[in-house]
Amino acid sequence: MTPVYRSRLWVCILTLAFILLQGCASSGPQLELPPILEKQRIQDLNHAILSLGDDIDASEARRAASISIKYSHELARQYEITGSPLVHNLLVNLGLKPRGLCIDWTADLLARLKQERFHSLDLHWAIANYETTFSLEHSTVVVSARGNSIYQGLVLDPWRNSGELFWAPTLEDSGYAWRPQAEIHAMKRELRESRENRRFIR
Repeated sequence: MTPVYRSRLWVCILTLAFILLQGCASSGPQLELPPILEKQRIQDLNHAILSLGDDIDASEARRAASISIKYSHELARQYEITGSPLVHNLLVNLGLKPRGLCIDWTADLLARLKQERFHSLDLHWAIANYETTFSLEHSTVVVSARGNSIYQGLVLDPWRNSGELFWAPTLEDSGYAWRPQAEIHAMKRELRESRENRRFIR
């Protein structure tokens, strides 16, 4: 083992140890809210969903809000969340935790909401940071009024606060330039095909 390789290995080990210790030192996410606080958060999210359009069914907005808040906590328990999102990502990638990457949160919450077969709401998968160099690609659920795009919708992100649902209007979610999943997938296909064509030409 060369000295350079050895030093890099030690840096990686120390970095990993620091991250794990930070995670262990954390009190962990709150996986169950007091009933009064949970009720208030559901009401707040309900109002935010209703504000997305005049034709949104009130009962659908209430169901979407309740499921999003409660199921996010349930997912945190299923994923065995004990620390910050980035620490948990590392544990998943090391095989020490079963699931809990942002794509897992998004897929599971989206699937649960789709079971409700809403008629006045549309559900979307959005992706941010695909083209940024120093930020991790991130996925989330977006809810909108029927027929509207993610840009008129509301971000529902359970990953960001380890199961404590974050929500905000898509265009007001600072730090995240959200785009439809299909659009990002198309860009990735084009990039992959372009690279393959260049290799073929050579």
